[in-house]
Amino acid sequence: MDEEYDVIVLGTGLTECILSGLLSVEGKKVLHMDRNDYYGGDSASLNLTQLYRKFRPNQTPPTELGRDRDYAVDLVPKFIIASGELTKILVHTDVTRYLEFKQIAGSFVYRDGKISKVPSTEMEAVRSPLMGLFEKRRAKKFFEFLQGWRDADPATHQGINLDRDSMKTVYEKFGLEPGTQDFIGHAMALYLDDDYITKPARATYDRIILYTSSMARYGKSPYIYPLYGLGELPQSFARLSAIYGGTYMLDKPIDAIVTDADGKFVGVTSGGETVKAKQVIGDPSYFGGNGGDGGKVRVVEEGKVVRAICFLKHPIPGTEDSDSCQIIIPQNQVGRRNDIYIAMVSSTHNVCAKDIYVAIVSTIVETDKPELEIRPGLDLLGPIYDKFVDITPLYTPTSSGQTDNIFITRSYDATSHFETVVEDVQDVWKRVTGSDLVLKKRDVEVQG
Repeated sequence: MDEEYDVIVLGTGLTECILSGLLSVEGKKVLHMDRNDYYGGDSASLNLTQLYRKFRPNQTPPTELGRDRDYAVDLVPKFIIASGELTKILVHTDVTRYLEFKQIAGSFVYRDGKISKVPSTEMEAVRSPLMGLFEKRRAKKFFEFLQGWRDADPATHQGINLDRDSMKTVYEKFGLEPGTQDFIGHAMALYLDDDYITKPARATYDRIILYTSSMARYGKSPYIYPLYGLGELPQSFARLSAIYGGTYMLDKPIDAIVTDADGKFVGVTSGGETVKAKQVIGDPSYFGGNGGDGGKVRVVEEGKVVRAICFLKHPIPGTEDSDSCQIIIPQNQVGRRNDIYIAMVSSTHNVCAKDIYVAIVSTIVETDKPELEIRPGLDLLGPIYDKFVDITPLYTPTSSGQTDNIFITRSYDATSHFETVVEDVQDVWKRVTGSDLVLKKRDVEVQG
């Protein structure tokens, strides 16, 4: 390991793989290392053997679950928003040639004890059981206002200034009820909590338009998902990096992050050898999260996420027998501060054996009894064949990395999509290269 690299990347999570792929395309000499013997880090998809090894080391997977190789179980439950930022990166880098996508069949919201489809057009709003007759009229006017908005045409603004007026003001103008605000803010704008209501309405407007335009692209839901699981995403970006000369090493424990007398990054030691580079990028577990980096803490814990991976032998009741779906339980519905998410996929997506459904229930931990917090989500699933619960810390880097050339990514949050992952990619890219990440626009092919 005598050569010197421009950048060493530690961990093969999606954030790190996108960055190593993009940096390789830019002509940087990249070395990518991971302590695991598989790609994906915290965003991996595991087969049955790997899943049981992680959660129940002393237990063999039951034979009735089928073949090991039929499984690719995501550790982090996220879907791709069809018109979102991750799609733009996939298309810009041409990584789509390594992947096949399938639609997620439905987007649902929990309200007053029942699951209902999230309306995304004026027509669906009018038919939705989520609202009474008069509320439907108000909601229809609200959606027409959003779809009709043109920045340059004050006649479309109806006296509202999106950059100054809060979302609360907008809701009040249209007289929308709290329950309607709930599904708009949480199931369409996809906010985890209600903090957005007091902030300027522009961000919420952008998020709702993203949802409705994604919905319009492929029909059934605003989400797409890669066949064979989310672990395919980091692997595809790793391929991209390799094509442009990136070097990959799996199963390499990292012994130390080496710095000089001024604390600036010099290299990484693995198996007694030190490899040098100008910069290092890595996930928090290599820099003090989980005790990595020799006890030197470069990250701070901001909270925890609880996730329960559940194997079912039936679709989720009340979802029109969908082979895949997202269900959002807005926090107000269950007396919480943060929403509960359910993401469900099945053998249609080549991630489990036939007639098995994989549902992952997740939320941000608020008490000392995390498993009780996801109970409202688990209760919607019907009989659960098996369940694996994971509680993961959410880490944030303590510094920008510009002084010591050590750039740390953030943990995968509790959101149900990849928009925040891309924000982190853009943020780290700017800190590492000093310039904004610029992408071109094309279209993604999706199977029917």
